[in-house]
Amino acid sequence: MTTIYIDGDACSVKDETYKVARRYKIPVVVVSNAWMNTPDDPLIELMRVGDGFDEADDWIVDHATSADIVITADIPLAARCVENGARVLGQKGREFTPENVGDALASREVSAQLREHGLMTGGPAPFSDKDRSNYLQKLDQLVQAALRE
Repeated sequence: MTTIYIDGDACSVKDETYKVARRYKIPVVVVSNAWMNTPDDPLIELMRVGDGFDEADDWIVDHATSADIVITADIPLAARCVENGARVLGQKGREFTPENVGDALASREVSAQLREHGLMTGGPAPFSDKDRSNYLQKLDQLVQAALRE
């Protein structure tokens, strides 16, 4: 059975994910270091883990299988989940795959180096309506693919 795991601490698309999950009757597990408000819905569960570094990431990696979908903006977590065979989707609708996750990790490292040397300032562009639309479309595709298998 497919489950959607959300890296919950900084996820901006939880409500959108809940909507898609309800349509397909797929359970959602929001994994977080802290308590957060989640809908009172038998399909949605909050899994609160310890405060240690990467505890939420480690929990997701330990539980997500090739039948599951992971929602995260954390590229190292995405890489670990892809390595385990899970489908992984970023909050702006970018799917992480075995073919592209290495490039994403490398780009993340280059950006960190540029910021460290003051050559790049600022962060990612704000979340837009187009990002939300891309996310919903891609999540729907991933859910359908997971359910077919």
